[in-house]
Amino acid sequence: MSASIEIAGVSKVYDGGVRAVDTVAMDIRPGEFFSLLGPSGCGKTTTLRMIAGFDTPSTGEIRVDGADITYVPAHRRDMAMVFQNYALFPHRTVAENVAFGLRMRKIDKATIASKVKAALAMVELSGMEDRKPAQLSGGQQQRVALARAIVISPRVLLCDEPLGALDKKLRERMQLELKRLQHEAGITFIIVTHDQEEALVMADRMAILKDGKLLQVGSPEEIYEAPADRFVANFIGVMNFLDGEIDGTGHFVVDGGQIALSERHGPGRRALAVRPEHVSPVGDGQGVPGFISDIAYHGLDRVLHVRTRDTKQAVQLRVPAAEGRNFTIGQPITLTFNSAKCRIY
Repeated sequence: MSASIEIAGVSKVYDGGVRAVDTVAMDIRPGEFFSLLGPSGCGKTTTLRMIAGFDTPSTGEIRVDGADITYVPAHRRDMAMVFQNYALFPHRTVAENVAFGLRMRKIDKATIASKVKAALAMVELSGMEDRKPAQLSGGQQQRVALARAIVISPRVLLCDEPLGALDKKLRERMQLELKRLQHEAGITFIIVTHDQEEALVMADRMAILKDGKLLQVGSPEEIYEAPADRFVANFIGVMNFLDGEIDGTGHFVVDGGQIALSERHGPGRRALAVRPEHVSPVGDGQGVPGFISDIAYHGLDRVLHVRTRDTKQAVQLRVPAAEGRNFTIGQPITLTFNSAKCRIY
């Protein structure tokens, strides 16, 4: 059975006055795949450790299904944790590693054998029961660590950068594996990562942290399409920023070009943010004038790197690979922008 988690005004201040987490408040729903995301030092791992019971909040409360567990020891929280280094016992077999938590709970041998078999089947490691961790690949070791956590049937599974040690292709495959496991196990997953793509692929919702503060909570689509501030906009995905001015008619003006805005803003200096997929190359006509500074081939598409004509501000946009052959470095270009997708900061 999954559990809801409420983090109510939680702070963590270490000796010397270092505030690792600063008055964070958020709710995690039962059975949700929730990601804590942010740059190094943002407080995401400290938040996870406080949920797990390895660290105690300086202020605030942590509640599970409405019950205050702020000072409940880690071993009594009905949670399991998967660490970045997996923390497998090198001298024990796969089966023995997975069975460890059950043995600590004094479960009978027949039940342990049955549960271990089911857990290894869930992570697609059937037949590897007698292998040692050194005989496994990184991805297989990661799945053993997951099986060891899932086999005790926790209500909450906590993962601290569980895919960080894997190469890119294996990491992408394991992202889907984690989603499948979470769906099959039906438990609440909380995962810490600094990898924005990882969070976008796996999370039902995510929390963005910076300098210990919570900036935004929402679905991947909400955060990608409507970032709360400039930091979130820049941190999630690729975002173009243009410095310019809003004139008296509500247009954003840069380098002699105009961008129509879908919402009214008062005149003055502003920054416009827009994703590369919402910028189009016109070639001529109305828009923002510039020139192509570089072209990068990405297989299905090409990324055009453009500099605006006067202030030389950088803009990226994507075009189909075949269409990209029509562009050359140094070529003058006029950019148009999807007004509905432009945000002003």
